[in-house]
Amino acid sequence: MSFYRNAVWFVKGLNEYTKSGYLSASKRFDPADLDVNISNRSFMITGANSGLGRSAALTIAKKGATVHMVCRNKERGEAAQEELKQESGNQNIHLHLVDMSKPRDVIRFSETFKSEGQPLNVLINNAGILVNEDKRQVTEDGLESTFATNTLGTHLLTIHLLPVLEQAEDPRVVIVTSGGMLLQKLDLSDLQFEKMSKFDGAMAYSQTKRQQVVMTAQYAKTYPKVHFSCPHPGWSSTPGVQSSLPDFYERFQNKLRSEEAGADTIVWLAISPAATKQLSGLFFQDRKPVPIHLPLAWTKSNSGDDEKLMTKLQEFAESFNK
Repeated sequence: MSFYRNAVWFVKGLNEYTKSGYLSASKRFDPADLDVNISNRSFMITGANSGLGRSAALTIAKKGATVHMVCRNKERGEAAQEELKQESGNQNIHLHLVDMSKPRDVIRFSETFKSEGQPLNVLINNAGILVNEDKRQVTEDGLESTFATNTLGTHLLTIHLLPVLEQAEDPRVVIVTSGGMLLQKLDLSDLQFEKMSKFDGAMAYSQTKRQQVVMTAQYAKTYPKVHFSCPHPGWSSTPGVQSSLPDFYERFQNKLRSEEAGADTIVWLAISPAATKQLSGLFFQDRKPVPIHLPLAWTKSNSGDDEKLMTKLQEFAESFNK
């Protein structure tokens, strides 16, 4: 089964997720979709100092919007902030230092942002990690780091900023996932990957990415004032891919998408009027909604499990609110 799943994944990926797949898909794109005045809108992007987050931040900043960069590392964040200001000609780019793997940091930042009365139209949850080791890593809070960053951090930032977003015009939340989630069925029995006989960082990453897709659909049901979406950026050449998947990068680097191509649908979902004509809560690839359980139908979870995930996340959230 493992061989079959990987074979399906790589065949599909080589056809769709590489730069040739993007070039093919982009022939149907309407350039007018991104010809939008967003100079009066505010965007928050996690992981904005490199890779897809930086590319999305640059495109949005060039259009004159206010950009809030959420980054973990002070030195890299400040360097990226200055570069973005210079490259975009936009000085309205703000840096916030937040470790998305630390729930209390995320909550504290969100509450401070709300108390300052700053507007926010769009939240782009882009930050994520893939542990390239066979040993489970635990944060100072006792959380497995992949789950803490990709799932719980995303959830906490989203729910704590929703009151701000719901007051904005045309509010949106974009949660950047991965096609790797197509290989995973939602598993509530081991959210922190404690039961693995041997920790598998790529599997843990893919499971959290499946969780993000479920979360997106559930948010859409619960918060109808906000448009939620979950894009898969394809296989892109980013610093994260190079460091976390060195063998994959070495083998496929000539086929990988550019950061700009990988970020295209992220930006489209964040700014285009065409994006919100689609239903809230969908999974997107190259500017169009796609199924979340193909080609492997066994990955489909039931609605009860999807709702249980949200209940478990709420329990985590309440434990760190105390």
